[in-house]
Amino acid sequence: MYAFVVLKYRFPLERIQQTTDRHRAYLRELLAQKKLVASGPFDPREGGGLLLRVADDAELQAILAKDPFQIEQLVDTTVHRWLPNIGNEGLDSLPRSPTT
Repeated sequence: MYAFVVLKYRFPLERIQQTTDRHRAYLRELLAQKKLVASGPFDPREGGGLLLRVADDAELQAILAKDPFQIEQLVDTTVHRWLPNIGNEGLDSLPRSPTT
């Protein structure tokens, strides 16, 4: 299952930047585990997006719960479960972790 997660900042960017390094370190862990496909801020920088590949909703919620932005309640989160049908070959061909 793919999920596109929209993170909308709840505080000024100056406050968000205090946690950005920890947030990005966590995302790099997810990338190494093949759970994160892509991530980045929106332009203008009012939040950002994550494209995740997860087994189910339980895994998705566990991943989000460990994000420093979530832990510190810095973002409002909207999850879009995504079923790509055009171009999904490209997504599906990306390496997966041995457990998925």
